[in-house]
Amino acid sequence: MEIKPITIAGCGPGSLEYVTPAALRAIEQAEVLVGARRLLESFPAVAAQRIVVGADVPQALDAMAKHFGQRRIVVLVTGDPGLCSLARPVLQRFGRGACRVIPGISSVHAAFASVGIDWFGARILSAHDSAPDIDPASLVSEEKLAVLAGNPANAAWVESLAVAMTATHDLFVCENLTLADTSVRHVERMPMNLASRTVLLFIKKEESL
Repeated sequence: MEIKPITIAGCGPGSLEYVTPAALRAIEQAEVLVGARRLLESFPAVAAQRIVVGADVPQALDAMAKHFGQRRIVVLVTGDPGLCSLARPVLQRFGRGACRVIPGISSVHAAFASVGIDWFGARILSAHDSAPDIDPASLVSEEKLAVLAGNPANAAWVESLAVAMTATHDLFVCENLTLADTSVRHVERMPMNLASRTVLLFIKKEESL
């Protein structure tokens, strides 16, 4: 019997307009859809069994294992599967040979595009789940730095980064990219409150000219 691979589909930064046709085809053919509740609710017409992924990721992986190889499982991940996504634990559990990955547009791609600057050579950090174990002052030498932000619990680290960087870098605050309330601002100092979907871009001043 043919073993059906798991498909990991990148669903873009938010708007369904940024989901690729390849990902949509896989989602439409799914027999089991796996992902965060918000992503699952984006595809109400798909008649597939649903596995909601919350804080307990191993529990969701155990639920997937019951269908592995027998049904078409599609795992929905925000943005691109290769950037801070559910793809990593899925690949670790089931193996790369058992998975097909469909890339997507990440919020980092969208952020750099929104300010008209290429992201070649950029360093990418996440301050979503926890503050990076990095001294902000050590990042001043980076020409381009993207930080996934928006978690109030890590606001102190993000603020200290802004203090260290803004003398030499332009700061762009990119919130809710591709959605109706998208906001992209070039600011002198870090705003008090950030949307949960925020990408901060620090660009060396000579690079942003």
